[in-house]
Amino acid sequence: MSEKVIRKSKREFTGYITLNRPEVYNTFTSEYAELLNSALIAFDADSSVRVVVINAEGKNFSTGIDLGEFDEKSPNDYREFIALMDKHNHTIAKMKKPVISSVQGYCLANGAGLSFAADLTVAAESARFGTTAVNVGLICTGPGVPLIANVGRKKAMEMVLLGEMVTAQEALELGLVNWVVPDDELEMRTDEIAKKLASKSPLAVAAGKRGLSAAYDVSYSAGVDYGSEMFASLCSSHDAKEGIKAFQEKRKPKWSLK
Repeated sequence: MSEKVIRKSKREFTGYITLNRPEVYNTFTSEYAELLNSALIAFDADSSVRVVVINAEGKNFSTGIDLGEFDEKSPNDYREFIALMDKHNHTIAKMKKPVISSVQGYCLANGAGLSFAADLTVAAESARFGTTAVNVGLICTGPGVPLIANVGRKKAMEMVLLGEMVTAQEALELGLVNWVVPDDELEMRTDEIAKKLASKSPLAVAAGKRGLSAAYDVSYSAGVDYGSEMFASLCSSHDAKEGIKAFQEKRKPKWSLK
């Protein structure tokens, strides 16, 4: 498989990861999943990138795992295969930089999980979201983890066990999507949001992402304490001092590059 199935590009301070198997609805294969994770890790390490956007070629974002990948495997092979399919959930959570998913058309199963795992999501009006694996005798437990973090246990159970789709507007009301825009404005609106994020202090954004993400893995009190520690560490940084000084001097701040 060529690296062209996952395209990488950069514009200003934004790194773009483009899902590029439109002829098969941008479905996941093992190599495709590896390339996606490698692209995420590379952009997180790239000092010229402050925001990462995941978008897709064609009419659909992604309809999940390529069913041809479910050929006979040993139980251990299946464990390794599914762990790879879910790896982006870990990768995005560990990244310092915010990840935006830009979604059109069908966004299902593992494709939905990728969108749910992103920090922010912009959806075209055409978008349809669903954890649909149950309809072919499988189950979306991997995508269900970021799903439950966004919508809560009851709704996540409904979506995973029934496998029904929701519209972009319904996804917005559920908290799975931040913005719904006309299809022909999806790219423009995504770029606008990416530019706004890139204009903020990279240190502050990274601290905010780590602090909020950690809250899902610990108790409420521990999450508050961790958030306080992140804030306290940020206070002595160059960006915090520069941001306050620039505000007082009524000028644009000059953020550090990392």
